Parts: sequence; structure tokens; C-alpha cells
Amino acid sequence: MAEDSGQERTHDATPRRKQQARDKGQVAQSRELNTMLMLMSSGVAAFMMGPALVRNLLDISRSYFSVDRDTIFDETVLLQQFQTAVIDAVFAITPFFVVVTVAAVAGPILIGGLNFSGKAISFKFEKLDPIKGLKRIFAWRGLVELLKALVKFVFISSVAIIFLYNQQDTYIGLGYEPLYFAISHTSNLLVWGFITISAAMIIIALADVPFQLWDHSQQIKMTFQEVRDDSKDTEGDPELKGRIRRQQREIAQRRMMAEVPKADVVITNPEHYSIALKYDQEKMNAPILIAKGVDLIAFKIREIAREHDVLIVEAPPLARALHHTTEIDQEVPAGLYLAVAKVLAYVFQLKQRPNWKTKQDSKVNDLPIPDDMQFD
Repeated sequence: MAEDSGQERTHDATPRRKQQARDKGQVAQSRELNTMLMLMSSGVAAFMMGPALVRNLLDISRSYFSVDRDTIFDETVLLQQFQTAVIDAVFAITPFFVVVTVAAVAGPILIGGLNFSGKAISFKFEKLDPIKGLKRIFAWRGLVELLKALVKFVFISSVAIIFLYNQQDTYIGLGYEPLYFAISHTSNLLVWGFITISAAMIIIALADVPFQLWDHSQQIKMTFQEVRDDSKDTEGDPELKGRIRRQQREIAQRRMMAEVPKADVVITNPEHYSIALKYDQEKMNAPILIAKGVDLIAFKIREIAREHDVLIVEAPPLARALHHTTEIDQEVPAGLYLAVAKVLAYVFQLKQRPNWKTKQDSKVNDLPIPDDMQFD
């Protein structure tokens, strides 16, 4: 897609893109780490388990293959002994193979995590295309792998030569030792040589793992268009979401405006804020804010209030305090009880007069507003 659109992959992969890559089996892998872990575990296991393993195999050989003349000519007994010997040998070498298997699984888990995607092992005919194969070989990744192989060969060969050079006197001295001790000493030298050469892979793995992590992150990078498409797929079209939010605000605003005629009073700033309050002494513990707005919405609230004979009271500090501290359908805060009570008392007293509608717009001063609820 990036190639078709001409866009460069400059954006880090999104979580969804990373999961899609993992589902396809595209995870960071380091063959050098896997090789190092398997070789090191094999060497350490051979060093720790080798003597016991050799003794067990020798005991099995002595026990099951030292037979008398009658047993040799009894096919049934000989076959049973052979089967038993094979089973015992398998049990004897199982711990060694368990260690190596754990190391083989640990490498991929350490760098890329568990990944059992079926797509990763599915057969693809395009992999048999020789032209694409040559392209992969001569691509920059192929050249990097070739360079890594050369460096690894030179480095490991150097370590092996240095080890053999330092142990040359020991190897020459093996010819002067008794056979049993020479064999044991040779085995010990071979194991230590194997561990030393395997340890050299640690340096290669330490260099390869960061490179593989970086290379994987580069492979799954996304173009700007892919990021937008991913965002649409996961979160929805931003334009559609914007329209939905606007419609929701309009519906909420219409519902709020429908409540204004039910208000007992509208408190204003007088121009910027309008706050509609309702209080039913029998059903409510405190007055409830049923509508509020700023500028054009505030003007609309006042207009509806006048059409339905709802008293409008100018009280700027109280209007600002209610607007900033109280949401729609919430009770007014306790700190504003006294100020709101004075306004409602004024409204209820005013409605007792026959000509109260002529004083629809009024003003109340000196309301007690707490210092922490005063806003400019």
C-alpha cells in the first residue's frame, strides 16, 4: 500500500498493526540468540550431566549386552533385552534433551514472545519463485546476513584458534597418559572447548538482538494513510464521530431547552450566563439546575423563559458560581444554598403580587457567595 501511494513508512506501528503482524507470524527473531542458547545449554548440560550419562550408558551396555550362549539363540529374550536397553537409554538421555529443548524454546520467547500462528507455517507458492528468491538474496537484508555470517565465522574461528593454541601442550600430553584417563581428560577438554566457543556467541547475540528488534520495528512501520485507516477501523471515522457528537449535543440542548418552561427562576449574568433552577419543596432536598448556557445559548434560555413567564433574576456572582460548580440535573452545592434560597424566596414573594409578570426581569444584590466559589 505504501508503495502504491508513494508514501513513506515513517510512523511507528499501532497496537493493532503489531497484533496483525504477530498473527501472521511476523515477529522479531534472532537466530544468533537461539544458536547461542542451544549451544551454551548443550555444553553446560554435557559438563554437568556428562559423567553420569556416560556411566549410565556403560551400565546399560554391560547389563543388557553381556549375555550367555543360551540367550543369544533365544530370539524372544534377546529382543526383550534390546527393547529394555533402548528404553533405559532414552530415559538416561532425556534430561539432556529436555535442557536443550527448553533453550530452543526460550530464545524466541525472550525476543518475540510466544507465537503459535498457523499463518506463520502455512505454505506459500510465491516462496518458490526463483526471481523473488534472488531479489531477497541480493537485497540489503541479504547482504547484511552475509556480512553477519562472515563476521561470525572470523570471530568464532579466532576464538577456537586461541583456545586450541593455549591448550596445545595439554593435547600433546594426552599421549603420555593411561588410556582411561586420556579418554576422560579428552572428553573434559572437548566439553570446555565447546563451552568456550559457544560463549563467544554471546557477544554476537548481544549485537544481533537489538538489530533484529530495530529491523522488525522498521518492517512494520506504517504510512500516514495506513495510520488513518487503522484509526478508522479501531475507533471509527473521525468525521462520523464528530457528526454523532454534534447530534448528541443538539439533542441534549433541545431536551434542556424543553425543561426551561418548568423552571422557577432563571439567574443571569446578565448577558453571558443563564442558569435555570427548579425547586419542589415536597420532592427535592435542594434546588436542581435544569438548564445552563453561555452567550447564544444563554440568550435562548432567557427568550424561552420570557415566553413562558419564568422570572429572570440578575445576580452575576451567583450565575457564574452555579455555571462553574453545577452540572445539569444536579443539586446546587451546599455552599450556595443560602444565596439560592434568598433568590427563590424573592421569586416566590414576587409571585404573590397580582402584577408580578410586569417585573419579570429583576435584580438581587448582596448574595453570600463563598470565596472558593467566586469566578470572574
